[in-house]
Amino acid sequence: MRLSTIVTVLMLLFLASCGGDYRQRAVGQLGDAVVIMDSTQWQSATANAIREVYSQGIFTLPGYEPMMDLRFRDFKNNEELERLRKNKNLIIAAPITDSTNTADFIRALLSEDVEADVKNENNFAFPLKDQWYRDQWSIILTSTSDSALAQKIMNSKQTLADALLQVELNRWTQDIYEKGEQNKEEDTLWTDHGWKIRIQHDWRKNIDTTYTADGQTNHFLTMRRNLPRNQRWFWAWWINDVPSDVALSPNWINAKRDSLMKKWIVGTRDSSYVTTDYEHHPVETDSLTINGHSAYETLGVWTMVNDAMAGPFANMTIHDEVNDRLFMIEFGQFAPKYDKRRFVRQFRAMLRTFESDSTRSSFEN
Repeated sequence: MRLSTIVTVLMLLFLASCGGDYRQRAVGQLGDAVVIMDSTQWQSATANAIREVYSQGIFTLPGYEPMMDLRFRDFKNNEELERLRKNKNLIIAAPITDSTNTADFIRALLSEDVEADVKNENNFAFPLKDQWYRDQWSIILTSTSDSALAQKIMNSKQTLADALLQVELNRWTQDIYEKGEQNKEEDTLWTDHGWKIRIQHDWRKNIDTTYTADGQTNHFLTMRRNLPRNQRWFWAWWINDVPSDVALSPNWINAKRDSLMKKWIVGTRDSSYVTTDYEHHPVETDSLTINGHSAYETLGVWTMVNDAMAGPFANMTIHDEVNDRLFMIEFGQFAPKYDKRRFVRQFRAMLRTFESDSTRSSFEN
């Protein structure tokens, strides 16, 4: 394929003059990614590094599932390239000096200055947003050789994985609420309790109560979404008058979660309740910021005491430093016949819609 032909193909996109993007939406399922790479390199060090980054196992699920389902693809002509460029997630990888079609494609995408940076080993990863279609994420990975590129990919493993995961979570947020959203229920949470999350169309509230523990008023709320062979639940706990210098740790978060679930998230059998499965699965906690608030996200697997049930959970612990309020919100699921990755990503996306009303000057204990 001639370089000039590739450049011509790349120019065949448009944006509407009124400012909107009226191009077709990229195709592909959430959780899928296409790797454009010469077929002779599918077992190279670079290919294996890409698998290590984007197909790494998610160990906080009950069974093995990869972060992304990768499909390696090559192209021989413009028509094949055009079909590949329609995909939602694209990873384009080749050494910058190769003579393959993929390397030609990469050089056509990069300016001379950027290509020089690659050859001087100053950069290797170039993310592109909506390059050819709407709602498209793509990244160019290139360096001076197969071994050099593989090493750079592995050195940036977490950064590369997190970038694509954030794109996927943003897409899940859009997907979740397309079928409807319970704005009135959200407004009720905001008015009555001073916080809210976006509520999917078919969730139903069960418990909304207060109780006293250790001389302090606690608030607890639950919602459920019951589908055939797919039970999902949400719970929220919060307290007021928590100072800004409160010390939160993964151990404290998990101990509090377990104590709350023992009291409120119970099974149908006598003395059965949900707790965390520390024995068979890791529990991971990472810090982040949610709508301006310090937060910790915890992922893992729950199990039922005195019953044979288990499933994934996603938890967020948030501190509203302005009003000294501490929140803990969590989604869980029991659906043995379904893959769990997509549901946990839905949960993680919904948890990120949390808002606390920091404009209110006081809250009832």
